Amino acid sequence: MAKLTVRDLDAKGKEVLMRVDFNVPLKDGEITNDARIVAALPTIKFLLDQGARLVLTSHLGRPKNEPDPAFSLKPVAARLSELLGKDVKFVSAAIGPEAEAARAAMKDGDVVLLENVRFYPGEKKNDPEFAKSLLGNATLFVNDAFGTAHRAHASTEGVTHFAEKSAMGFLIERELEYLEGKLENPEKPFVVIMGGAKVSDKIEVLSKLMEKADTFLIGGAMANTFLAAEGYDLGASKIEGDKLDLAREILAAAKAKGVKFLLPADVRVAMKFEDGAETFCTAPFAEGGKVPEGGMAIDIGAKVITVCSITGRTARLISRFRGPTDIIGLTTNERAYRKLALSWGITPVMSEVYESTDVLFYHALKVSRAVMQLEKGDKVIITGGIINGRSGNTNTIKVEYA
Repeated sequence: MAKLTVRDLDAKGKEVLMRVDFNVPLKDGEITNDARIVAALPTIKFLLDQGARLVLTSHLGRPKNEPDPAFSLKPVAARLSELLGKDVKFVSAAIGPEAEAARAAMKDGDVVLLENVRFYPGEKKNDPEFAKSLLGNATLFVNDAFGTAHRAHASTEGVTHFAEKSAMGFLIERELEYLEGKLENPEKPFVVIMGGAKVSDKIEVLSKLMEKADTFLIGGAMANTFLAAEGYDLGASKIEGDKLDLAREILAAAKAKGVKFLLPADVRVAMKFEDGAETFCTAPFAEGGKVPEGGMAIDIGAKVITVCSITGRTARLISRFRGPTDIIGLTTNERAYRKLALSWGITPVMSEVYESTDVLFYHALKVSRAVMQLEKGDKVIITGGIINGRSGNTNTIKVEYA
């Protein structure tokens, strides 16, 4: 069956429910990175230009199936209004009388953002009645939330059983073109960089790519489960305890196929998970390093920078799976920014935040030259975590030249 895209829908004068990924980072109620909002704009604008009555739904963070002001989408509505140059009505409910009234008052070209869909237990349970209420009077459904498209939740899968037509937005269309095109017959060698919280969420992807990849670089909280499966002490770090056998099976499968499966050599630890908490790096696990009792691994460690360095000859194609391990090119000068923009689809980011990044990467590159026996002109992908012990955004990627 051919996959419908938003282009295949006649949305003029119709109510459209659109699932977006507005799971943006917040600090003191302020959005610190609006990249996910910006990514959804092409599909949103396309539908509004058609004259659709657009209802947006999303999750944000990990609320406990009940309203929590810390995870409200209200700041997102304000930022989206600025980006669109028009009013975006925020509704402090996803279903019920308030949401129904706001949707009934919509006119062609209007846009409404519903409150966090994960405030309701019916979302994760994929409850049919909740899905039906969420769809409301919308006859069309558009999913443009690639990061949650694999989850059978009410806002991603449940609503499709009640909508007259369901289609993908431009963001998912682009990702599918990449997955079905470049990943079907990837250039070799092929390196996969994967993050996320759960091994169980990625098992199907891992299994499929195991047939094609030469190397996996694992980050995010899922790395903790693999490290624990190898017998390392992770303290109070987030681990899927019931998936340790699964992790061992994956590691064994990679070894049997000759696929390199690289895990963090060390991790950065915090004894408290809060802003401003002091952090430190463990010793390399292979040298007896461990997370102390009560400590939590919050990021990859300093040693990872050199362990995960690879040459351009072994990484002509990189597969990106966004999660807690976002893959960006961090730089402080425009010339490097332009180079990054042309390098393997990595998103370049100008930064003045991590003042010691250049020094850190310089030493990492120097070590990599010796360890990897680099040649003039080889590209190196260097992964680095928190700089100077600061908590904040996780892993970064920089492309450098030997």
